[in-house]
Amino acid sequence: MIYLDSGATSFPKPLPVRRAVARALAVCANPGRGGYAAAREADRTVYACREAAGKLFSCPTERVVLTNSCTQGLNIAIRSLVSPGDRVVISGFEHNAVTRTLYGLGAEMVIGGRKLWDWDDTLEKFEDALRKRPKAAVFTHVSNVFGYILPVEAMAALCRERNIPFILDAAQSAGSLTVDLGKLGAHFIAMPGHKGLLGPQGTGLLLCGGEPKPLLFGGTGSASLLQEMPEELPDRLEPGTLNVPGFAGLAAGIRCVAERGPETIFRNEHRETLRCARGLETLGFEVFTGEHQAATLSFRGKGDCQELADWFAARGVALRAGLHCAPLAHESAGTVDTGTVRASFGWEASQAQSQNFLQIAGRFP
Repeated sequence: MIYLDSGATSFPKPLPVRRAVARALAVCANPGRGGYAAAREADRTVYACREAAGKLFSCPTERVVLTNSCTQGLNIAIRSLVSPGDRVVISGFEHNAVTRTLYGLGAEMVIGGRKLWDWDDTLEKFEDALRKRPKAAVFTHVSNVFGYILPVEAMAALCRERNIPFILDAAQSAGSLTVDLGKLGAHFIAMPGHKGLLGPQGTGLLLCGGEPKPLLFGGTGSASLLQEMPEELPDRLEPGTLNVPGFAGLAAGIRCVAERGPETIFRNEHRETLRCARGLETLGFEVFTGEHQAATLSFRGKGDCQELADWFAARGVALRAGLHCAPLAHESAGTVDTGTVRASFGWEASQAQSQNFLQIAGRFP
């Protein structure tokens, strides 16, 4: 299989990740629930994940909250800052994990910047939107549909200048682009564990620069006499039993990323993205590509996009078609009526992978 759906999840997982999951299943019990050896090993395993994430993203270890997904992290972050009726500025490329959460809260969404690849437009419109005195801002680092890298450092600076708290959705950037909680000054940064960080599904991270409110309530293994959630992080946001095998795998995935280097990973992914963009254009496909592009490439061919993706799947190529849970991004790009086919590259991106994909694409009727 030629796997080009890393925007959905990294696959296959590196061998150290698979080994870490298997080891945790064999030796770890429940963290924070006992003083016996298997419980202490679970404690060490979970702490190792927090510590590795904290080092990679410049976040104090205790402020690295373990979640079951980027979506859960975004829900915690948004509900910590936004109340019903509040005005919130977002970019024109947000995922449903952001827009549905805001919609469900009854927030007023002001969209700032909708032109693909255009940093000047993004910053101008985003700054205009901030003048409307929003309660908060939420913006993605990289569009999951088109791979557009937003100018998040400048957007963050605009928010800081106006004392507007902001949330960064790093779903498509963590593990390949620089994500630094301290330098950005974000109140929260949410990310999945299973994409660029190479961990298992069912894992995620929320980096807390601000003070979060609990989304779920229950036992934490600490302060059991309290009926309120504990004040201390990360316990305040982590009720119930943690996914210890998953976070063992995530710790291993983060170590793989750190050892290889996010810059090296991005360079390889980006090189193959551009190679495939040029190749698909030569073959007559409509390709959405431009400056400030990461490792995701959308394209269209003759006919229905889902049928095109199915044609590739029948020939061993894993792509994703449709609206990619981001109709706002498709509206911004003018593709909401048709959707696109998305190729997204991962840690194993290579010239051979791209050449094989393009060879198959060349046979499309």
